[in-house]
Amino acid sequence: MQKIVWLLLLASPFFINAQQTEVLDVEKISGTIHLLPETESVEGKLQVKFKVLQATDSIYLDAVKMNAEITKKSSSKPKLFFAEKKIYFIDQFEAGKTYEVEFSYQATPQQTLYFVGWDNDGSNQIWSQGQGKYTSHWLPSLDDMNDKIEFDLSYQVPQDYEVAANGKLVNKEKKGKEQLWHFDMQHPMSSYLVAVAVGKFEAKEITSTSGIPIKLYYEAQDEEKVEWTYKHSKKIFDFFEEEIGVAYPWQNYKQIPVRDFLYAGMENTTATIFSDMFMVDQIGFIDRNYVNVNAHELAHQWFGDLVTEKSGTHHWLQEGFATYYALLTEREIFGDNYFYFKLYQNAEKLKELSDSGKGEALKNAKASSLTFYQKGAWALHILREKVGDEAFKSGVKNYLNKYAFQNVKTEDFIAEIEKTSGMDLTQFEEDWLAQSAFKSSQALASLRKSEFMEEYLSLIALRTISMEEKYESLNKALDFPVNDYLGQEVVAQLAQENAGDVIQLYRKAFDTNDVLVRQAISTYLQKIPQSLQKKYEGLLNDRSYLTLEQALFNLWQNFPENRSQYLTELQNVEGFSNKNVRLLWLTLSLVTPEFQPENNSKFYQELSGYTSAKYAYEIRQNAFGFLYQIESFTGQNYLDLMQGSVHPVWRFRNFCRELLTQLSTKEKHRAMLFSLKEKASAKQEKVLTKIIEE
Repeated sequence: MQKIVWLLLLASPFFINAQQTEVLDVEKISGTIHLLPETESVEGKLQVKFKVLQATDSIYLDAVKMNAEITKKSSSKPKLFFAEKKIYFIDQFEAGKTYEVEFSYQATPQQTLYFVGWDNDGSNQIWSQGQGKYTSHWLPSLDDMNDKIEFDLSYQVPQDYEVAANGKLVNKEKKGKEQLWHFDMQHPMSSYLVAVAVGKFEAKEITSTSGIPIKLYYEAQDEEKVEWTYKHSKKIFDFFEEEIGVAYPWQNYKQIPVRDFLYAGMENTTATIFSDMFMVDQIGFIDRNYVNVNAHELAHQWFGDLVTEKSGTHHWLQEGFATYYALLTEREIFGDNYFYFKLYQNAEKLKELSDSGKGEALKNAKASSLTFYQKGAWALHILREKVGDEAFKSGVKNYLNKYAFQNVKTEDFIAEIEKTSGMDLTQFEEDWLAQSAFKSSQALASLRKSEFMEEYLSLIALRTISMEEKYESLNKALDFPVNDYLGQEVVAQLAQENAGDVIQLYRKAFDTNDVLVRQAISTYLQKIPQSLQKKYEGLLNDRSYLTLEQALFNLWQNFPENRSQYLTELQNVEGFSNKNVRLLWLTLSLVTPEFQPENNSKFYQELSGYTSAKYAYEIRQNAFGFLYQIESFTGQNYLDLMQGSVHPVWRFRNFCRELLTQLSTKEKHRAMLFSLKEKASAKQEKVLTKIIEE
């Protein structure tokens, strides 16, 4: 009978339709979370403190596929009930009163909390990614970002592992063969910003000029990459406090690189988690540095964490701001030319989208990332030029201070800028926030304020005219000291010509010794004239892993007689964290019969081994691609591919499924896949069966 009463309560129109944030305010969630890698599960005991705003007979926490029970009944004696991915607490809750409920729970999360490497020889890690509304898969909480909560959580993990989480570490205590890490948050935040990362991390500690402690984590094998990965971190932090005009709002900050992260990075409050593929050395810094992601995620500590959107309609207030302030940071570090060139590149993408009839308004809750991020940044750039630096910065400062630890909508921000500028921004809102089309004419007018962009735009205008007419202009653009962007554009235009007709310009481009101009040559000049062979071979000494990868392949194709020489030159180069150069080198070595044939077995074993789940998905994807090119898979490679077909990173998962589809069209691969089906997990077998049957 009691269960029937609860069901009737849950079915009442008031309970279904009421917004819980209008009924109560969850003030604090504290407790202990036991992370169990052996079973990839979580056990926890939580205390929830909430104030009732309107009398109600039930409250809930979002909790996906969990078991729970009341462990302590202090100020109330609620009943506990599960329904619709929620834990309901049933009682007669009185308006104006504050309650506390303690309960234990157990969960085996299928997403949001990831146990990486524990079932193989890789780096053992646990990390969370609660973007938007998914923290409830491992932590009973609220998917509604409009209720900000103080989270004071402790994590119990195997000993010898480091834990990074929101807030300040206040204590560690031994629990048998495990350790309990206690963290404290001083201010409330939305549930999706709760985070934890566990691994065998080490950390470098620095301090901002304002005194904020910053921990920069890494794994031991990446120690030599720490300097270049985190280069400019203190400068970025100090720049933001000065530029934004509002002190960093939290007690500390940390950055943690993890394997197989779903995105580039995520701005959890006080704790950015990012992909370890951004760990780079001095050479890798040229092509794939962490600066933009570093700045973008840090900017979110103000724009997204301190002030949070009320709904998806206002998502640009988070992503547009983070993108814009990251660009300002890069301007500070890399200069004005870099800043305007990035604005130009983004404008080109937005114009293309708009011209195709697929433009989106910034206040469209279902808009794409390109709109929220890049169009949002452009809107702020235009707004700042319109109202002036002083009014813009004052308005941003007032906006952040007024709505600190609250939720906001676009109108709140615009109102503050109108106050400080004294301007009516109705037309700006129409042009940049409400209109789906990209205002390319306004963007172009802004870009033309840069002398560099005037030169660049004049140069790209030459793309459609004959070489005879533009030869001198291209030649002049390569004069010392060459501009990176002008030089790259020259090389791109040369690629449209017969190389033999523009040899002198190519020679001049080589001789600039500009790493990015030479990289452009390795990208665009793939059919190499004999007269440029020696110049091109010099690219194998450049300090760019992208150049080395492209130059090795192009030289190997163009000059078969020198293949062993080229392979010998790069035999000890790994490349980026995804081993781009090494994997190409192994593949080319295997298909070059005259090069170290006695080592073929060793080379193949290494290449084939990189498909293992103990490696990051980018390494695995590259290895699968090369093995497909040389038509050589072991039984383990097929099993690794099946495992990849259910990987949490959708890009890699889709790649593996597409490759399985390609393989299944060829009889020898299809037969092997059939023979190995019984070794696959149930989930993998389901995917494979569907692919084969189709």
